[in-house]
Amino acid sequence: MKNMGNMMKQMQKMQKDMAKAQEELKTETAEATAGGGMVKVVANGEKRIVEIDIDEEAVDPEDVDMLQDMVLAATNDALNQIDEIVNEKMGKFTKGMNIPGMF
Repeated sequence: MKNMGNMMKQMQKMQKDMAKAQEELKTETAEATAGGGMVKVVANGEKRIVEIDIDEEAVDPEDVDMLQDMVLAATNDALNQIDEIVNEKMGKFTKGMNIPGMF
């Protein structure tokens, strides 16, 4: 019985620690650029794009495809950085567990 009580306390602590880590992730951001800094994208820890800056020199009506590619590249890079941050912060809770769809 004592072991079960200790295990329950450990689970409650882990839940509390996970909730704290998830709250901390909300304040994390990742910034990525493309085109030599002509396009900048910022994503937050909830995998939401919170800012896009496009240098006016990047806007060429004759080459919209290039601008689209730069926005896409910067966005994907920012989201990949957020994935790494999430895996770093939350991975310690799932270490050794193979749970599909978890973080």
